[in-house]
Amino acid sequence: MLNENIINPVDDSRLTVKDIKAVVKLGLVQGNLIPTFAGGWLAIVLTGQSFFGSLPELLAMLAGSILIMSGSCALNNFYDQDIDALMPSKMNRPSVTGKIDSKQLLILSLALMVLGEALLFSVNMTTGLIGFLGIFGYVVLYSVWSKRHLVSNTIIGSFPGAIPPLIGWASIDPHLSKTAWLLFIIMFAWQPAHFYALAIKRKDEYGLADIPMLPTVRGFARTRLGMLFWVLVLLPTPFFMTELGNVFITLATMLNVGWLILTLSGFRNGVKEAKWAMQMFIYSLNYLMIFFVMIVVVTLIQMI
Repeated sequence: MLNENIINPVDDSRLTVKDIKAVVKLGLVQGNLIPTFAGGWLAIVLTGQSFFGSLPELLAMLAGSILIMSGSCALNNFYDQDIDALMPSKMNRPSVTGKIDSKQLLILSLALMVLGEALLFSVNMTTGLIGFLGIFGYVVLYSVWSKRHLVSNTIIGSFPGAIPPLIGWASIDPHLSKTAWLLFIIMFAWQPAHFYALAIKRKDEYGLADIPMLPTVRGFARTRLGMLFWVLVLLPTPFFMTELGNVFITLATMLNVGWLILTLSGFRNGVKEAKWAMQMFIYSLNYLMIFFVMIVVVTLIQMI
């Protein structure tokens, strides 16, 4: 009797849950949920509102944020199919291999964004509008306009990338305070150092796809100067968050100083560019998580 798999071989072209996770860039979405929640949490604490009383708005905001971020990432994959096919690190994406066709991907991305925006507008007008600005910034200003044409594409992409804590804050307090905008500035300044580190590692790939990333166009020396600038921008930010207390200021400053020391190590003679860039990339990932988790933990302790 013949083996059934010989008669009916497994169809590797079928779309799987793993493929869906890949096209919506689930890892990126999950990482952005931490500052999104922290923005909402901090608004609850600093405006003296009840956490449980604000829970419906908080949950709707988080669900809406997941949907619009997933949809925006899926639309980015739709638009970038041609250049992703040229980059070894991206050529196995389902959008490139054909496991999800362009029409399916476009419908998925639009459906996710519409549903997400409906949820955000159900919270309040400000939250919905900020969410829309995030979509427009990431899809139009970054993916369509600047990514393929401007060396400043990473800086432009940092504007929509810094939206998550504003969405979180606005869901609780539509009147965005100084602290809300400070969270935006912190997340904005974090992004160039984070993404330039990855771009150093993939500079040859970006060259193949003719994407004008800073390391590809201007080289390592210019890129590390840019990274140093943005890490220095972050250095004084904890001192503008006095309402979180001295413990937070001290811990956040230590986190910033650690990143500054690592950044300066890239200026040593004979530094191994790829190794240093990967160290910077890993530190930046941990930085974002630790910084925003620390906001939640410190304020929670103060409430007890």
